[in-house]
Amino acid sequence: MKKSIFILMLSLFLLALAGCGTKSQEDVMSDLEKKLETMEGYKAKATMTVQSGEAPQSYDVEVWHKAPDFYRVLLSRGKDEPSQIILRNEEGVFVLTPALNKKFKFQSEWPENSSQPYLYGSLIKDILMDPDASFEKVDNQYVFQTKTNYKSHQTIPAQRIYLNKDLSLTKVEALDSNGKVLVQVDVSSFGFDPTFEEDAFDMEKNETTAQLLEMPASTVEGAEEAENMEVDGQEAAIGTFPVMYVDESLGFELTEESTIDLDEGERRILSYQGESGSFTLIQEQVEVDLEAERPVFMPEGEPVSIGTTFAALNEGSISWTKDGVQFFIASNDLESEDLVTVAKSVQAHSAK
Repeated sequence: MKKSIFILMLSLFLLALAGCGTKSQEDVMSDLEKKLETMEGYKAKATMTVQSGEAPQSYDVEVWHKAPDFYRVLLSRGKDEPSQIILRNEEGVFVLTPALNKKFKFQSEWPENSSQPYLYGSLIKDILMDPDASFEKVDNQYVFQTKTNYKSHQTIPAQRIYLNKDLSLTKVEALDSNGKVLVQVDVSSFGFDPTFEEDAFDMEKNETTAQLLEMPASTVEGAEEAENMEVDGQEAAIGTFPVMYVDESLGFELTEESTIDLDEGERRILSYQGESGSFTLIQEQVEVDLEAERPVFMPEGEPVSIGTTFAALNEGSISWTKDGVQFFIASNDLESEDLVTVAKSVQAHSAK
């Protein structure tokens, strides 16, 4: 009898002890709030996969953050593709684009003005600010589902955020209105409170890093051929490039397409019409001078990620450069988030 009572009491004690180790949603959110307040920064490496267009596109993301507001984000698709660095330091917000030998400076509060699926602080703030956030424990991980604060939140209204018990990030799934994963971030390494070199966020240091990033051989060879090749005794124009189109599933119809001959190359103009309004997509090849001094361009608006590159978003327009082609979308009707959605679809689709 005594043995049975002892076993019962021991069982109850073990159950109570186990219960003490189980954290509620409120407990975890409180811990996350403290983590944001006390952490000195983090380093993370991840792979981001965008499920749109004809085939999924994946690229590597490396993030450095030093509290309170220094950031360095490297986006890369491997040694055969151009890379970009977005940098925030005491001088401002910069996007370094080695393939164009250019750097862009923005008067922006990035990344405070919108969520980013690969930035820990943005994701944790989304959790803390959403009163309807759901919570569950899956395979020793904390999983939150929240609303997003993306510039294209109508297309991606929700996200699932996966955290380890130490609150480090392991995965993010950005979801469409049907719960389908459109963007997935798989974190391969994550460390709190790392040590940074003094010049880790320095402009000149990161310019050097950007210059050392390998450019695609096809881009260099194409530029040399465009400069040097002669056909029938005349210099060849640089304007031959594949035209990019908007994803038809967005509901916009291509109403007009025209080409303007320039002194060097061509300008392609595409007009679209849809229920939410109309817009014009302009594409033009840009000349790359790798030997020139790297100038500073100051586009209006703010930097936004459109998948494989950063774009400058302004009221009524969005512009970016990819693989030596300058893209510009202008509209009197579309909201900013619609412009971002259209830009993402252009990047995700190959030429017709």
